[in-house]
Formats: sequence, C-alpha cells, structure tokens
Amino acid sequence: MSTPPTSDVDLFADDVVVDPYPAYAALRELGPVVRLPSNDLYALTRYDAVRGALADWESFSSTSIAFNPAADEALTGTSLASDPPEHTRLRAALTENLTPRALRGLKGGIEAKADALVAELVDQGSFEAVDALARAFPLEVVADLIGFTGHVRTNMLRWGQAAMQVIGPMNRRTAESFPVAGELYAWCAQVTADDLAAGSVGRGIFEAEARGAVPPGTAGHVIHQYLGAGLDTTVAAIGNVVALFAAHPDQLDLVRADPSLVPAAFNEVLRHWPPVNAWGRRTTKDVVVDGAVVPAGSQVALLLGAGNRDPRHYDDPDAFLVARNPVDHLAFGYGPHGCAGQGLARLEAHAVIDALARRVRRLVVGPEVRVPANITRSIERLPVLEVIPA
Repeated sequence: MSTPPTSDVDLFADDVVVDPYPAYAALRELGPVVRLPSNDLYALTRYDAVRGALADWESFSSTSIAFNPAADEALTGTSLASDPPEHTRLRAALTENLTPRALRGLKGGIEAKADALVAELVDQGSFEAVDALARAFPLEVVADLIGFTGHVRTNMLRWGQAAMQVIGPMNRRTAESFPVAGELYAWCAQVTADDLAAGSVGRGIFEAEARGAVPPGTAGHVIHQYLGAGLDTTVAAIGNVVALFAAHPDQLDLVRADPSLVPAAFNEVLRHWPPVNAWGRRTTKDVVVDGAVVPAGSQVALLLGAGNRDPRHYDDPDAFLVARNPVDHLAFGYGPHGCAGQGLARLEAHAVIDALARRVRRLVVGPEVRVPANITRSIERLPVLEVIPA
C-alpha cells in the first residue's frame, strides 16, 4: 500500500475549468488517484479508477456529490445525493417516465421539433448556435415534458445553470449562484400538481406520490432533478455537437453518408467533451485504488473527462472520431447512479445530429466563447457565420 501522489492543480481554477485537458493529462500520469491539497480532495484520473468508483456505491457514497456542505445539505432527499436502498426508491419515480417505452411516445415529436428548428436556422444562413439551438431546443422539450408554465418556464435556464454551479466548492461562482438555486429549491418545495400542465410528466410524478409509489413529500425533489441535473448538461452537449462538427467537417460527412452513425457520433461527442468536468463522492472506509489508499471520509472528485481521454482505454483519445462509437464512455456516469435522463438526452441530441447531417454540409463558425463554471463545461457563445446546405 502507498500514499497517493500530490499535485498543486486547482480543479476549479478559471483556466482549468475552461480547458481541463492539459491538467487532466498531467494528473493521469501521476497516478489513478492524486491528492489535491488546493481542493482538499482526492481526484480519480484514469478510466478504470473512475468507472470502478462509480460502480462501488458502498465505498464511494453519493451523500457528498457536491464540493461544499451547503449544497449537499440542500440535495438531501434526492436520488442524486442518496445511496441504496433509499436511492433505489427515489430513482424509480424519476425514471418511470424516462423508460424506453415512455420515450418512444416522445420520439416523433422531438424529431419534428429538431428538424423544424434546424431547417429554420439553415434558411437564415447564420445564427448564434448556443442561444438559437443548444438552449432553445432542450428548453422547449423539457418545459413541455414536465409541464412547466408561466414564470417557471421563463426561469428554467438560469435555475438549471445555478443548480449545477452550486455543486462546486464555496468559491465566488458558487456564492453568487446560491440565491438563484434557492429560487428553484423554494419553488420545488411548494409546487403542486395544479402548477403543472395536465397530462405532463410532472403531473404524473404527483400521481405516483399519491398512490404511494414514491415517498410522501418527494415529488418536488424529483421535479428538481429533471430541471437541476438535466437541462444545463443537455444544453452543453448540443452546443458541443455544433462546435465539433464545425471543426471536423469530415466527421459530419461520415454521418451524412451513413445515418446509422448518429448514436455513435453522440457517444463520441460525450467522450471527447463531456458536459460535466467533475462529480463528487465521499469514501465510507479506507479504499485502495491501484495500491494507493484513499482514507475513509475523504472527499473524492471523479474526473469524467480525464477518464474519457485515458490512452490506457481509448486509442488516440484526443481525436474526435465518430466511428469510434465509445459506448462505454463515462459522461453519463455508470452503475446505480448512471444518468437517469440519458435516454431523453440521447433522443434530443440524436434528433439534432440527424437534422444537421441531412440539412448541412458545412458550418463556418467564429471563435467559441467559454466562461468558467464549476461543474458544467459548456460553450457560452458560438456564432455560425455561414451555413453551406447539404
């Protein structure tokens, strides 16, 4: 047994969260687990270590997914921040309306919305990809799905962004986001079925609570996760789709020539640029990672992007290659806490990729603008200067 190596990297420094890959490569070379005194945590850096921790909920508890205690306290009672058996019960309510069977009923409508939006943007000839597509499309899909109306629909984006931001350490970004995230927590604490559109998934969650399928008083927690965990990450993923296909037109050509590559292309987008940089866990006992001991009670950061670029697992990991089809990427997590909404996210992204591949030959873009964020790595602005139609 050994002590993990130490690094002076600050995972949440502005330059690192904007472009973490140089830091990830350095940390991976130090070892599969690295002590980071700047953040008072242990970082898991290699694919096997990250996937192993995601699978081992008994050793790596989800009761501390955040990097500050206030956020962990606020998330208490959600499936995100609980372990089995409580997690199993809470997740069942979350996934009831996200099963493959349930999503099949949404597929046609989501594909039609994506195609209409992409067709409109292609006709315009130029557009701002983040506002006009990456944000606009999932906002509409999620709002309709959950049944959000009125001021909630208006506040979805800022609430979703803040809910992810506060998972970071108690830095300036977190402190500034807590009041906004608090608006979401407050609304979820008092929301009723009547606040949500008839026939929506949101109404269905309250019906599940009424029949005892989920614990009393938890319907609001479930709705919080649809918005808090699912929106900002999907916005990031769709923005990344546009940026990567603009930078790699040969890969867009491959998807246009073979539409069956759409799912593989999205898997590669998620592997290459996962929407989430780091996710937290806390060790319940001394845990040995490849011979190095992580002490009981330690805060752990699972570096999903570092694992996804591990050359021990993927050949040529820094290349963007849609035919790779990395079905085992880490962007959606793994194990009992694997992303509950990944089916919906895939449905949305596949629809966008398919529409782009059919309607677009080239996207000429200006410089992408990224702003520092604690957890979600996304593009803030991406001007599409010219669309060359297919």
